[in-house]
Amino acid sequence: MNEPETDVVHAVEHATEAEPQDNRRQVLYWRLLARLFDPEEQAALESASLAVVEDIGLPPALLDPGASVDSIVQRHPELAAEFDGLMVPEAEAGARPEAGARPEAGTQTEAGTQTEAGTQTEAEPGPETGTRPEADDGDIRDRPAEVRRAALVSKVMLNVFSTGTGAVSAGQLARWQSDAGWLERALGCTPGDLRGGRAGGGRGVSPTGSGGNGGTPDLSRLIPQIGPELGALEGDLVKRMHLREVLADPALAARLTPSMSLIEQLLRDKNNLSGVALANAKALIRRFVDEVAEVLRTQVEKATVGAIDRSVPPKRVFRNLDLDRTIWKNLTNYSPEEERLYVDRLYYRHTARRTTPQRLVVVVDQSGSMVDSMVNCTILASIFAGLPKVDVHLIAYDTQALDLTPWVHDPFETLLRTNLGGGTDGTVAMALAQPKIAEPRNTVVVWISDFYEWRGEPLYDSMAALHRSGVKFIPVGSVTSSGRGSVNPWFRERFKDLGTPVLSGHIRKLVHELKTFLT
Repeated sequence: MNEPETDVVHAVEHATEAEPQDNRRQVLYWRLLARLFDPEEQAALESASLAVVEDIGLPPALLDPGASVDSIVQRHPELAAEFDGLMVPEAEAGARPEAGARPEAGTQTEAGTQTEAGTQTEAEPGPETGTRPEADDGDIRDRPAEVRRAALVSKVMLNVFSTGTGAVSAGQLARWQSDAGWLERALGCTPGDLRGGRAGGGRGVSPTGSGGNGGTPDLSRLIPQIGPELGALEGDLVKRMHLREVLADPALAARLTPSMSLIEQLLRDKNNLSGVALANAKALIRRFVDEVAEVLRTQVEKATVGAIDRSVPPKRVFRNLDLDRTIWKNLTNYSPEEERLYVDRLYYRHTARRTTPQRLVVVVDQSGSMVDSMVNCTILASIFAGLPKVDVHLIAYDTQALDLTPWVHDPFETLLRTNLGGGTDGTVAMALAQPKIAEPRNTVVVWISDFYEWRGEPLYDSMAALHRSGVKFIPVGSVTSSGRGSVNPWFRERFKDLGTPVLSGHIRKLVHELKTFLT
């Protein structure tokens, strides 16, 4: 057999070996699609998928819709590392042929192509499966690894996106939240990041660790954006729960994992709860508030507050000792004979910081559409209220306005006094906010709303007047992890023209704006 014939035979054998692996992968993905659109089992797909999973050495429990990812990882801890970053785009790079791979000589079969033997070959179509004899050796993919990845991806996707119908128990919600955390880990994120809840959270998500790759992956290619969809799924599950019955049972209530969707339902229904149910609801709200506050407090404390105040003598404690300066200033006391440096004076770093008294007025739309922003910003206001020389005032409004400043240091008590829902009339909130502005240039007003107002023009005029007076005015449309939400385009355009564009997206943006002004 001459060399060209050998090359063609090799390519055909390579295609023949690859075809079963491609078929296995397709079986697993067809089963995933079938189960997502129809909960009824397709016997042929189930038996074929079981054969594939067993053949590649994975546990059959991967095909059990009732088995959570946590339970599988508990029995097979080695799989935890495989789930982490499983769906990160970079993980697929090894499965793609390298660009510009040069085909081996003699494998081309296009019309008029000449082999090394000098014989002309006519074009022949490849097999209908899509594998072609002319596939070159550069097109080497780790197909067994692709099949394994397909099995794991199918498991986590099915558990998260096949939520069924009917009532949901506390255990089912907790299991879904855990599986959603594994999906976020598979996408290279920390559990909780994509759902617009506790960014960087993930407590109680998995007994095997919080996971995540630590970086911020590029998920821009996801269509649609998966974060808001996960949040919507979680909200739907919470609505399908018999929440009052669950809260009345301490054992069931303890199984609930606090989330933004759950907190919204608790805040809406708190006036209808009493006794044990109300106590459990308050405990869940406080747990969630504490978790969010921990994350936000870290973000606020990352930057220093104020410039160094050198008029205040430095504290003479060891942690403030400026060792380099101390050595430099005492070099004249060095004894070459003794090879010893004698120190007659210690130098310390200044740590006191100069701050100007500032006033922060936070106005929050408490309509239902803004619940996530309201929770985040209420907690954020309490954190800034704990900073020196920052005077924080908090106002919530719908068709009426409520001054929550007496409770601003306790976001838990503040949230319990809110009343979600109703219309929106920002002019009543403005009437409360304006008297609080004594020194405009030392005041920042943060207004959190979707700005779908009953009396839009009068409200905008008063906001523009605040801005012209020297007040730092920050309109905020949405401050969540996902950035989901809409803002009245009429207000959006006018704020842009005013030079105060609407801030939306992750709450870190608002933290940065406030620190820039207040420090």
